[in-house]
Amino acid sequence: MAGNTTFGANIKLLRARRGRSQEETAIALDVKRSSWSGYENGSAEPNLDLLIRISDYFKLSTDKLLKHDLTELSESQLGILERGGDVDMTGKRLRVLATTVDSGNRENVELVPEKARAGYAMGYADPEYISILPTFQMPFLARDRKYRTFQISGDSMPPVSDGSWVTGEYVQNWQMIRDGQPYIVVTKEDGIVFKVVYNKLKENGTLLLCSTNPIYSPYEAAIGNVLEIWKFVHFISSELPEPNLSRDELARSVIDLRKEVGQLRMSMEQQGRLAL
Repeated sequence: MAGNTTFGANIKLLRARRGRSQEETAIALDVKRSSWSGYENGSAEPNLDLLIRISDYFKLSTDKLLKHDLTELSESQLGILERGGDVDMTGKRLRVLATTVDSGNRENVELVPEKARAGYAMGYADPEYISILPTFQMPFLARDRKYRTFQISGDSMPPVSDGSWVTGEYVQNWQMIRDGQPYIVVTKEDGIVFKVVYNKLKENGTLLLCSTNPIYSPYEAAIGNVLEIWKFVHFISSELPEPNLSRDELARSVIDLRKEVGQLRMSMEQQGRLAL
């Protein structure tokens, strides 16, 4: 552990968040103030017995104190740790997904309708809850991946309209989230949201969630608040999306240009015949 600057930065951060001085912390742990200062700046290291006492004092495992840089965590994540909870500090944790299969042992696509949205954030990991959701098959989807379809509410993500059904592919490793791509994000506080996501896990332990409707401001979701993430695959809507005017105008311009070229060619051919 010699020269472990991560450990030093961690205990300095935790001490400061408790509002304790180095002197007060040293007294509480029965060590010299100079020794504690050395632990914080990385010039000294505690023995195993003291390391265990420090772990108990801050109510954090020695593994987290030694191996994880707590200064990179968000305020929300630190709060969860200090209250005795656990957070995924890397986005790589193996996630166990409750799922269902059909009579042929093929993965179903479960349907989460509007009326089931409120309970999904609590029942998402409960096999009994997932088993009562409607299911169906989409033969054009990959057989080796997991999909789920959610009914979306609101007008924050045009051209996906209110009431549309959005299908997502389950994301196991959140570090693989690609900036600027649409995802279905299930959170403890906001439930199911469909947003364009920017990956800020390494910077501050959050995901930046953005709408395609500019009236809705972007906001950050702390990783400790996130339950599931599904990558957008497609959506089904009973409403016809608004036409892309710029693309339509371009098509009309091409058609007009072709007409002009045809008329010019005919004119040149007529002039050629008259010259003969």
